[in-house]
Amino acid sequence: MIVVHHLNNSRSQRVLWLLEELGLEYEIVRYQRDPKTMLAPPELKAIHPLGKSPVITDGEAVVAESGAIVEYLIETYGNGRLIPPAGSEERRRWRYFLHYAEGSAMAPLLMKLIFDRVESGPAPFFVKPIARGIAQKVKGSYIQPQISTHLDYLEAELGKSAWFAGSEFTAADIQMSFPLEAAAARAGLNDSRPKLMAFLKRIHARPAFQRALERGGPYELLK
Repeated sequence: MIVVHHLNNSRSQRVLWLLEELGLEYEIVRYQRDPKTMLAPPELKAIHPLGKSPVITDGEAVVAESGAIVEYLIETYGNGRLIPPAGSEERRRWRYFLHYAEGSAMAPLLMKLIFDRVESGPAPFFVKPIARGIAQKVKGSYIQPQISTHLDYLEAELGKSAWFAGSEFTAADIQMSFPLEAAAARAGLNDSRPKLMAFLKRIHARPAFQRALERGGPYELLK
């Protein structure tokens, strides 16, 4: 039995969605973030030494990292579903976006989250103006321009085809959902990029996405 070690408001929501799209049976073990640090609880280290989510177990197999989990599930249980044919241009794009989502797109979004907390977090009164000024400068001169560059790139890519790998919905779209949801929640993605917003509306309307939300519980990135 596939077991998803599910951390609230995390990338593991994508794993639940993929499993629902594939129609596979699975169990969920739930973990809650520390409300102060927002980090995963130490119990996750019993599953994987890094103590991160997502991670799944499937018999003796322990698979971590979003992209690796997607590939494992597609290769083991997909039977050709949610992946373009081997050797096609669509397969190349599928593999690219599967890794781009975490390898490139998430980096500036995570930096923005960190510097937002530096800017607004508690600090001694004589330090806070300095910390706020540094955070604002880094965000304005580097982080936000990087985010805008990525969002412009992705808007243009969806101008080439309905989905990221081509004309058909695939697991690459599931993988790309998290950075785009994060950008919409806290990094300025809005109706000025209509193709990306339409993408989010389409995936949120999918029955498997809705079933994954019901199984996974509250998902704050959608607010």
